[in-house]
Amino acid sequence: MHITHHPVLKKDERKEIKFFFNDEPLKAKVGQSIAAALMANGIKKFGVSRKLHQSRGLFCASGRCYSCFLTVDGLDHVLSCSTLVEEGMEVYSNLSDPDVRRGKNEN
Repeated sequence: MHITHHPVLKKDERKEIKFFFNDEPLKAKVGQSIAAALMANGIKKFGVSRKLHQSRGLFCASGRCYSCFLTVDGLDHVLSCSTLVEEGMEVYSNLSDPDVRRGKNEN
């Protein structure tokens, strides 16, 4: 889904890197956000909403709507629109609420 031939834009010569989405290897360009890399690979569904169980994905692309959060390298609820993809990064859909660690005095 990357633009390869354009009459005005120069050829994108950024280095390609590999990352994983739900254990599937994908390619991205250095400097891309996780959301942009997923969209470039044809992935539009990042997870489901908690209440209505509807598809979530890239919406505002500025970190304000929280529709694009994913689990990145074991960290829940990372905004994929404002986090740059890195080599070997492991990204997973958020399909539920995060596990909350409770203190020893809480039930």
